[in-house]
Amino acid sequence: MIDNKLRVAVLFGGRSGEHEVSLMSARSVLSVLDPAKYEVTQIGITREGRWLTGHDDVLDRFENNQTDGLLPVVFSPDPSEKGIYILEGFSGLRKWADIDVYFPVLHGTFGEDGTLQGLFELADVAYVGAGVVGSAVGMDKGIFMDVMIANNIPVVDTLVVLRAEIQKDVVAVIEKAEKISDYPFFTKPANLGSSVGVTKCSNRSDLQEGLLEAASFDRRVLIQKGVKNVREIEVSVLGNDVPVASIPGEILPSREFYSYESKYIDGTSGYDIPAKLPAETTKTIREYAVRAYKAIDCAGLARVDFFVEKDTNKVYLNELNSIPGFTKISMYPKLWEASGLSYAKLVDRLIELAMERKADRDHTTHTFRSHV
Repeated sequence: MIDNKLRVAVLFGGRSGEHEVSLMSARSVLSVLDPAKYEVTQIGITREGRWLTGHDDVLDRFENNQTDGLLPVVFSPDPSEKGIYILEGFSGLRKWADIDVYFPVLHGTFGEDGTLQGLFELADVAYVGAGVVGSAVGMDKGIFMDVMIANNIPVVDTLVVLRAEIQKDVVAVIEKAEKISDYPFFTKPANLGSSVGVTKCSNRSDLQEGLLEAASFDRRVLIQKGVKNVREIEVSVLGNDVPVASIPGEILPSREFYSYESKYIDGTSGYDIPAKLPAETTKTIREYAVRAYKAIDCAGLARVDFFVEKDTNKVYLNELNSIPGFTKISMYPKLWEASGLSYAKLVDRLIELAMERKADRDHTTHTFRSHV
């Protein structure tokens, strides 16, 4: 620490279809990191996977596609080499900054899927958010559905297919889907968020297009039964071993469903916080959210999304996002704000949870010697 300031590295961008969303989230996080409490290092990751740093203008440069002149930086998995290092041509490495906690604001692949978390674990550093297992299972919607079913949490009927199957015989895949349910279906990449690559399919032609679209983003594709006449409800979860759920909110999409455009481009979708639900339904949703969080060993934060049938109030858990959208108008912080926790205090709490989880990991023994 410098002058009792916590040294925080904020990571954004990334090799993901959600690169732009990450920049928006990072802008909000950086705006509330109190300079009296934190020494902040910005690390931008390009779409090609290059890690770049500089001074206080890294995010500005990423937003303007002007990354020339930023410094290439590497992160060592060696626990004895804390911090980040500048690459200096062929001459070697130079320490750039010591870091106490890493704050990944990276959505989707290579940031939210356990890969980056594995690097953090190898380096034995504190970081915000879920570990390898929680991140990977939360990211892969197909595996996540299997875990929910094993834990008796209701989910929508789902079929997982491989890109190779779609490429080999898309008609056979369509016929397999049609045995599950009538139209409509939703197709989506198994490992992506922000509704990137998601298509509502009302007929065979739509389904073929949706499958090809989703398969362009991932080798695993979900075909989900379209539950009719439902409300979209979201809950924010915060904590490590003893997580708590916020009040639920309802998404009021401006389009047929809560698409990428609805979330980030046209800005016309609304929300209702708190969601107007029967008390028993609210209780059920919050309980399911915490159970799902614990089932995949999540930590730090997650947003859990649900469908609720309008006529019956039957609840289906749809998905869990371990690094949800984090702009000031995103649902995750909005729900906590309505629950009494401001955006700035929420960011502070996430950093505290990261430090607490690292302290807990430090109690783990990693060596064993037989006494035989």
